[in-house]
Amino acid sequence: MIRKTTQLKNMLLSNEVEFLMEAHNGLSAKVAEEAGFKGIWASGLSISAAMGVRDNNEASWTQVLEVTEFMSDATNIPILLDGDTGYGNFNSMRRLVRKLEQRGVAGVCIEDKLFPKTNSFIKGSEQPLAEIQEFCGKISAGKDAQTDKDFVIVARVEAFIAGWGLDEAIKRAEAYRKAGADAILIHSALRKPDEILAFKKEWGDRAPVVIVPTKYYATPTDVFRDYKFSIVIWANHLMRSALTAMQHTAATIFKDQNLLNVEEKVATVNEVFRIQGADELEDAEKRYLPTTSAPGAIILAASRGEELGDLTKDMPKAMVQIGGTPLVQHIIDSYRAVGVKEVTVVRGYKKEAFNLLNVSYADNDDFAKTQELSSLAKAIAKIEGETFISYGDVLFKKYIAQELIDSKADILAVVDYDWQTSRNSARYADYVSCSEPQSTKSFYHEVLLTGIDNEMTEAKRHGEWAGIIKVSPKGAAIVQNLLKEMQQKPGFETQRMSDLIRALIEKGHEIRVIYTSRAGWLDIDNLDDVLLGSSF
Repeated sequence: MIRKTTQLKNMLLSNEVEFLMEAHNGLSAKVAEEAGFKGIWASGLSISAAMGVRDNNEASWTQVLEVTEFMSDATNIPILLDGDTGYGNFNSMRRLVRKLEQRGVAGVCIEDKLFPKTNSFIKGSEQPLAEIQEFCGKISAGKDAQTDKDFVIVARVEAFIAGWGLDEAIKRAEAYRKAGADAILIHSALRKPDEILAFKKEWGDRAPVVIVPTKYYATPTDVFRDYKFSIVIWANHLMRSALTAMQHTAATIFKDQNLLNVEEKVATVNEVFRIQGADELEDAEKRYLPTTSAPGAIILAASRGEELGDLTKDMPKAMVQIGGTPLVQHIIDSYRAVGVKEVTVVRGYKKEAFNLLNVSYADNDDFAKTQELSSLAKAIAKIEGETFISYGDVLFKKYIAQELIDSKADILAVVDYDWQTSRNSARYADYVSCSEPQSTKSFYHEVLLTGIDNEMTEAKRHGEWAGIIKVSPKGAAIVQNLLKEMQQKPGFETQRMSDLIRALIEKGHEIRVIYTSRAGWLDIDNLDDVLLGSSF
């Protein structure tokens, strides 16, 4: 692989305009790399902001160095550090260069202001500039200190910011070039690029020129190409966009006092794990740790769903489109989000219509004459290890699956405590009684399922079973053995999942309750539910 220093040097010398994207920690650096950027600008403003301090050298140079090291470790593209004024005199500059090289940082940009610096967009005209010869000494010291011939030092000229004009900008840039700077960064706070274009026209091609169009952002990029600028830096936009998103999320959670309106709108925890390189750790765990099996899922999807009318004339209910995606795919996605790898779908009606990727199938060809337990029996071999079992017409939020994963109970059932607000009071529902109703008190200790019956009186109801259970390896063995036992008895073909749950209770097996609300799941019972599911 080409060294990072060489990559950055090649960008400076390229015949095309190149682009650096701001980053301020390892995560944002990885985001920039995955977006396709060839290099990163380690912004002093953004790093300071992420630390909650001002861009006035309030973060020490060693703190900045530590952040930049994490960025370098997380990526394979070069980083140009916004090194402020070099954090001191020529000796500080020498030490900075050596430490950056040790950490795989490709270059540093220093600006000709006094230490401690102030951000260029805060009273820039009142900020004093460094004496030219003193700043040239920093550049020379940095170049003498580097051991990698391709390590880049960019000299940032602040003459326009301080209001000193074009002649001073050219004078300083030329002095810095002669001192050994690999490129010049010319900075301007104007809303139009007049100053930087005038500089480039006068400067010509004496050395590569880098620009930061934060203020003159409306300028078409082709203008920068026409003037043959070397590198354009998008200087702080990952930090600023993250700030906006965090402010919105924090305000929403504070207002709602729950996560229901944000969980589906933010990156999944699995996406965070992916960008952190969890797959590499997973591979390492396979080499160095005892083998553990991932959870599986069985989805019962054999029925037609006649209540949906013509929608299920040529396809099973589970394949009806919800917001452009098959109903059962939404369920599979919720499982995948919590690490479920092996999914088995039990088919029946129009089984040839199932065209899902990376799933296994079991077929209940007697679907028209049987109920849910007959379908589950077709996948009995899959009830092994940690296993989810759910209906193929029940959507649920990912956090429900996560809560089930997090529990160590042997058998768990999801119960909707908000059963009184059912959208369709005429539909079939498995009502349940529990060891205690949902409350703040129930949150702190185990609640157990004590009964299930679709004809349960309202006085006994504590909720409605949401069509989802999860079993541990021990629970899987219990369910598998009981299912085999029930198969041998008359009437098995017409038994439902509620009969299995009832039998578990009668045999003294504890079924732990995970309470949820109506907002957490959606039973697709009619055409209105199909429309509602599109925004679920």
